[in-house]
Amino acid sequence: MAQGDFTESEEEGRGWRSHLRRAFAPVLAILLIGALGALLYGASSASRDHSQALAEQQKSYEVITLTRTFQATTARAEVTLARYVISMDPDTGRLFQDQWRTAASQIKSLTFATRNSGWQHDNVRELQQAFVERGKTLSQIGLRTTYDQKMGALAQFHKAGKSEDLARLTTALDHVIQAENKRLAERSLAVSLAGDRSAWVSRTYRLLGLALLVSVLCALWLANAAYSERRNARRLAEAETDRADRLEAAVSARTVELSQAYEQLKKETAERAIIEENLRQMQKMDAIGQLTGGIAHDFNNMLAVVVGGLELAKRKLRLKPEEASRHLSNAMEGAHRAAALTRRLLAFARSEPLLPNALDPDLLLADMQELIDRTIGDQITVAFRHHARGWRIFVDQQQMENAIINLCVNARDAMDGRGKLTIETGQAQLGENEVGECPAGDYVTLAVTDDGCGMSQDILARVFEPFFTTKPVGKGTGLGLSQIFGFVRQSEGEIRIESEEGKGTRVQIHLPRRIVAESHTPGIVQDVEREPTLHPPTRILVVEDDPRVLSQSMAALAELGHLPLACDSPTKAEKLLATNRDIGLIMTDVLMPDMTGPELIRSLPDIYAHLPVLFVTGYAGDTTESADFAGYEVLRKPYTLAALSMALSNALNGSRHRETVAAAE
Repeated sequence: MAQGDFTESEEEGRGWRSHLRRAFAPVLAILLIGALGALLYGASSASRDHSQALAEQQKSYEVITLTRTFQATTARAEVTLARYVISMDPDTGRLFQDQWRTAASQIKSLTFATRNSGWQHDNVRELQQAFVERGKTLSQIGLRTTYDQKMGALAQFHKAGKSEDLARLTTALDHVIQAENKRLAERSLAVSLAGDRSAWVSRTYRLLGLALLVSVLCALWLANAAYSERRNARRLAEAETDRADRLEAAVSARTVELSQAYEQLKKETAERAIIEENLRQMQKMDAIGQLTGGIAHDFNNMLAVVVGGLELAKRKLRLKPEEASRHLSNAMEGAHRAAALTRRLLAFARSEPLLPNALDPDLLLADMQELIDRTIGDQITVAFRHHARGWRIFVDQQQMENAIINLCVNARDAMDGRGKLTIETGQAQLGENEVGECPAGDYVTLAVTDDGCGMSQDILARVFEPFFTTKPVGKGTGLGLSQIFGFVRQSEGEIRIESEEGKGTRVQIHLPRRIVAESHTPGIVQDVEREPTLHPPTRILVVEDDPRVLSQSMAALAELGHLPLACDSPTKAEKLLATNRDIGLIMTDVLMPDMTGPELIRSLPDIYAHLPVLFVTGYAGDTTESADFAGYEVLRKPYTLAALSMALSNALNGSRHRETVAAAE
C-alpha cells in the first residue's frame, strides 16, 4: 500500500513536471518572440532616428554652405564695384550687377532652405534687410559712377566701407552662421546618441541571438536576418558619416577661400586709399584740360562785355547819363554771367549737383531754340508749342537743358536725320498716382514727339536700363535715358514713353508746378524772400588779405551806412578786437595765406564768442558739408549791395542756420 502510494505520487510529480515543461515551452516561446519583436522594433526605431539626425545634420551643412557662398558673392561684387568706380568700364558695371543679382538669388535659396527652421527666420529676415540696404548704398555708388560723378562715387565708396549697413550685413551673416552652428552641434549630439542607441541594440540583439541559437533554430535564423539588416544599416550610416565629413572638409576649404578673399579685399582697399589722391588730381587736370578752351572763350566774351560797357559808360557819363546807365547795366549783366559760369565750373570740378531754380519752361525752350536747331540739323523740322502759360518748375537748369538736348538727339537718330520734331509744354492737374507715383496736384508737362522708326514693346520695357542701347558700338553709351530718368525722379516728377514701331515716339515728362513771385526784371523768376532787417550803423572788422577786395568791401559797407575797420591779415585781428571794443561783427575772407577764416574764428578767445560772423568766399564748394561754417552766414563773391545787406541782416539777427547768398539777385 505504501509502495503503491509512493509510485502514484512519483507519477503525479513526473506529470506535474511534464505539464510544467509543456506550459513553460510556449511561455518561453512567447517571451522570446516578444523580446525579438521588441528588439526588432528598437533596431528599426534607432536606425530611423539615426537617419533623421543625419538628414538634419546635412541640412545644417547646406545652410552654412549657402551662407558662406552668399558672403563670398557679395564680397566679390563689392570688389567689382570698386574696380568699376576706378575704371568706369561699363562691362565691369554690368559684371557688378550680375554678381549682385546672383547674391540676391542665393539669399532667396537660403530663405527657402530655412523655411522650416523657426530659429533662423529672424536672422534670415535681418540678413535680407541688411542686404537690401547695402544694395541701395552700392546702387547709389554705381549710379554716381554711371553719371560720371567719379570723385563723389569714390568718396561714397570709401565711406561705404565703414558704413553701418556693411556692419549690419556682416553681423546678420554671423548671426545666421552662429545659429546654424549651434543647431548643428545639437544635431551632431543627436547623431551620436542615435549611434549609441544603435550600438546598444546591436549588443542586445547578439545576446538574444545566442539565446535563440541554444533554444530554437528558428530564433537563430531570425537573429541572423536581423543582424544582416543591422549590418546594412551600419554601412549606410558609415557612408552618410563619410559624406558629412567630406562636406565639412568642403566647408572648411570654402572658409579658407573666403578668408583669403577678405584679406585681398583689405589689401585692395589700402591700395585704393594710396592712389585715390593721385587719381583725384589726374581727373581734375584732365577735366581742366578739356574745359580750358570753352571756358576761356566764354570768359573773354563776358569780360569784353564788362570792359566795353565800363569804357563806354565812362565816355558817356557826363554828356549822356542815360546811355551810360545802359552800358553799366550791360557790364553788370556780363559780370553776373561770369559769376554763374564760375559756379558751374566749380560744380563740375567737384562733381556736385547745381542748385535748382524756379524756371519758366516756355522761356527756357525759347532760349534753347537756336541750340536745338544747330544740334539736330537742317533736315529736321522743329515745331515749338508753348502752353505752360506762366507755370514754373523748380529744377536744375543745366540738367533740364541736358535732358531736352538728349531727347532731341535721340529723336534725330530715330528719324535718321530727316523728319518732324515737336516740342510742347503744357499744364496738367493729376490725381493721386494717376501718373506713376506722382501725388495729386498741378504739374507742368514737357513732351518731345518724333515721327521716326519707333520702338517695339520689348525695347520700350528696357529703355531706362543703364548701358542698354540699340545703337551700334561707338554711337551711344546707353546712359542718356537712364540719366534723364534719374534727373526727373530727383525733381519729384515722372517720365512716360509711348512708342510704336514705324509710327514714332512720344516722351512726356511731368514736373511739379512751383509757385513763385515775379521779378521786376523780365524773363527772370525769383523765390519769395524776406526783406533784410535794417540795423543802426555797426562797427565791422573786415579781414581780407587782397588790398583791392579789402578796399571794395570797405566802400560797400560804408555805402550801406556801417563803420568798417580794415584788417589786411588774420594775425592782426585779435589785436584790433582788443583795441576796438565797439566792434559788433566780424566779416572775414575764407581762404587767406596765414590762416583760413574758420581757423581765425576758432583761434579767438572765448570773450569774442558772442560776436556774429560773416564768411565771404569766392569758392564755396566745401561750405555745404564742412562743419566749420555751421551756424554762420556765408556770402559768395562776387556779390551785390543787396546781397551784402541781406547777409549782414541775417548775421546781425543771430540767424543760426547757414545760407549761401546768390551772387546775382
